Amino acid sequence: MRKNKSAAVVLSAVLLASSFAYSPTFGTSTVQAEATEYKHAFDQKVIKRFKAERSMRHIQFLSEQLGPRVAGTEEEEKAASYIKNLLTSYGFDIEVQEFSIPDRLMGTLEANGNEVRVNIPAGSASTDEAGLSGSLYDAELGFPEDFTSEVEGKIALISRGELTFANKIKNATEAGAVGVIIYNNQKGSAPLNMSLGDYEASVPVAGITKVSGEALLNDVLPSNSEVTLTIERFENSTSQNIIATRTPKHVEDPDILHVTAHYDSVQYAPGANDNASGTSVVLELARILKSYPLDKELRFVFFGAEEIGLVGSKHYVSELSEDEVKRSTGNFNLDMVGTDWDQATSIYMNTLDGQSNIVSETAVAAAQRLDTPSPLTLYKRGASDHVSFYEGGIPSVNFIRREPGTADLEPYYHTPQDVLEHVSEERLQEIGELIGASVYQIVGNK
Repeated sequence: MRKNKSAAVVLSAVLLASSFAYSPTFGTSTVQAEATEYKHAFDQKVIKRFKAERSMRHIQFLSEQLGPRVAGTEEEEKAASYIKNLLTSYGFDIEVQEFSIPDRLMGTLEANGNEVRVNIPAGSASTDEAGLSGSLYDAELGFPEDFTSEVEGKIALISRGELTFANKIKNATEAGAVGVIIYNNQKGSAPLNMSLGDYEASVPVAGITKVSGEALLNDVLPSNSEVTLTIERFENSTSQNIIATRTPKHVEDPDILHVTAHYDSVQYAPGANDNASGTSVVLELARILKSYPLDKELRFVFFGAEEIGLVGSKHYVSELSEDEVKRSTGNFNLDMVGTDWDQATSIYMNTLDGQSNIVSETAVAAAQRLDTPSPLTLYKRGASDHVSFYEGGIPSVNFIRREPGTADLEPYYHTPQDVLEHVSEERLQEIGELIGASVYQIVGNK
């Protein structure tokens, strides 16, 4: 295990990228900063009891026995029940917070007798049971000049790039396309997962991989073969947050610390790292801290529907009273903390404004006390549930593993390869000790 005797942690601040999509950002500047000096006698009470093998068992259940846990599905609900039952067995007071989510869309695409995997964005139109059948039109990047009168009545096949997805779809429909398929311009095993913002398409829309798009261009389009796109809409769907609370009996109106993770995943992805890993670490911390004396209120919160726009965390924060917000010390949010990808050597501490706060400062102090092997990187970034807390006026940090410099995520992100074998038990132990020591530093009865 590599030791860091210099007691210095690299803090990097970069320009904020899109709030709800992971992507590399550029223009990094680096400074050295000495952590605030904290001394706490109780680190060992947490780190000696944290068992990463327990976390691995939680990940195995969520990713292998349940598999993809898409918001609003039976699998997501079973994940919530699993979390609730564990926390109940630990002796917590549990609240199940149910909320409505946007209509869920699921689809299939058939071409030359083969099924092509698709993602259907919120904002797409649906089809009837028979689906939409038609021949394809190569619309290149989807600029207005990429369309001719030949697109009328056809399904536009468009490459990702240069224009927003909404503008590509708008140009296609104005030219007379009856459907739109957008393929990725980057390699990846998962179908393109698009965000249309507030745009509501008047035609069915699907996202596919780069390989699938090239196959349609080279094998299907030249023969003028028809494809069939079927999209089903699931209305009145709900998801749920699971909230486990411990309140000190000797403190009136105590401060509140929120420790959080989301448990849903995207379609096709078993979600072992994203985010059964974060969920598993928070569950293990709840087991450890279930009975230690506290002088602050401690809430472990597990969010549903993160992958469709942070819906669960937004609902949770919106339901906090003004008094609860004022009493909230901070939020530790764990997302994708267990990848075994060898290039993800840094634990990133994402804050929406790129500034340190009590959460990041406490983590830096804990890392120095524990000689945490991985460097901590402060980063200006949204894209996870810490955003909801920040916007609600609560200091928050998203802890996530990335590649230093590029800030890239693991190559398994949002793919069928996000499986247990790509989760590192050693890294789960590291993050569990770091966050456990940090949380207990804030809430432990001194």
